Amino acid sequence: MPIVDDPRPQAVRLKVKVVPGSSRDEIVGWLGDALKIKVMAPPERGKANEAVVELLAAALGISTDDIKVVSGHTSPSKVFAIGGIDDEGIKTALGWPR
Repeated sequence: MPIVDDPRPQAVRLKVKVVPGSSRDEIVGWLGDALKIKVMAPPERGKANEAVVELLAAALGISTDDIKVVSGHTSPSKVFAIGGIDDEGIKTALGWPR
């Protein structure tokens, strides 16, 4: 299961594989235990991370303030801490395969 409870209350962790510099912003789907996301933003000065946060917030219906990168700041493989929604809500919104 890609989503693991975060020690902070009301937060879950989500593994994400980011592909920066793509032709469009999109959530591609699940790639093993991680969510694959393509963003147009380049991988420089946190621009791709910001684009992923905005895309996830829109898909989940939460504020960008509720999503933080907790590991992989400069790597394509990242972990995001997400508050304001539980793991079942995330799975439903992002099409977790059953």
